[in-house]
Amino acid sequence: MTKLRHLVWMLAAATALVLSTSQGFAQSRPDADEPGLVADDSYQLDPEWQKQVVYYRSNEAPGTIIISTAERHLYLLQGNGRALRYGIGVGREGFQWQGLVNITRKAEWPDWVPPPEMIARQPYLPRFMAGGPGNPLGARAMYLGTTVYRIHGTNRPDTIGTAVSSGCFRLVNNDVADLYNRVPVGTKVIIRQKPEL
Repeated sequence: MTKLRHLVWMLAAATALVLSTSQGFAQSRPDADEPGLVADDSYQLDPEWQKQVVYYRSNEAPGTIIISTAERHLYLLQGNGRALRYGIGVGREGFQWQGLVNITRKAEWPDWVPPPEMIARQPYLPRFMAGGPGNPLGARAMYLGTTVYRIHGTNRPDTIGTAVSSGCFRLVNNDVADLYNRVPVGTKVIIRQKPEL
């Protein structure tokens, strides 16, 4: 079964590479999803986007995730006025949102099935891609409520700190794996477009 999954992934990645190369000049790719591209693990994030412990005042309980799309940061509250802060990539103009959701599912090296709305905007995307290093969802995914959105890894670490996605929140693979190990299904997630005053 593992060999079959690997073969499917390899075929999907090869197909995606051929399609992305042949159609790359004909269509723009505003959200920087590049199926088949393997993340450059040597890529160095700017210090602003590196995981760090920061002071963060909040009335929310420890373990809550607060996402600030304006700041391009995700905060995991630790209590005692502290939070782990991760740099993230957020939705581009017109794809940013806010609300209160919970993590409803978690997956390691998740398969990617772009939603129909995304396929309509970007017909060059594969309809399915098995999880693996070339998958745009990266190493981990945490699914947000009943939405099509996720907190996930990326095969494009250079997009951290930018607004290029279709509404999901992306972290570098090491950071998303760290966050994934710290939060259970059911974790409260607050998405804000403006910083808290």
